[in-house]
Amino acid sequence: QVQLVESGGGLVQAGGSLRLSCAASISIFSINRMGWYRQAPEKQRELVASITRGGRTDYADFVKGRFTISRDIAKGTVYLQMNSLKPEDTAVYYCRVDDIGGDSRWGQGTQVTVSS
Repeated sequence: QVQLVESGGGLVQAGGSLRLSCAASISIFSINRMGWYRQAPEKQRELVASITRGGRTDYADFVKGRFTISRDIAKGTVYLQMNSLKPEDTAVYYCRVDDIGGDSRWGQGTQVTVSS
């Protein structure tokens, strides 16, 4: 069974930085796309950033210039470097992996709290 293990969340002051990691127990050859989503209280889950098998990245407008998604293919790990954090970035951040068969898997989520 594929598992996604997330780490790196926490509490940070506005303007600070955090780095999230998500390690997938799946063959790198089976991964089509990896991404980060977030869900704030009483809001829908939304895409933050994603990276495809070919390395193409995509970012939500509200994080462009502040967040960077990257991956270590050999480790099957995707990262989200978050800089210039704002209180409105407070949410539970989820990792998602889409495999080449069309199935998606979610991580358990990691809390990010940004204080003003």
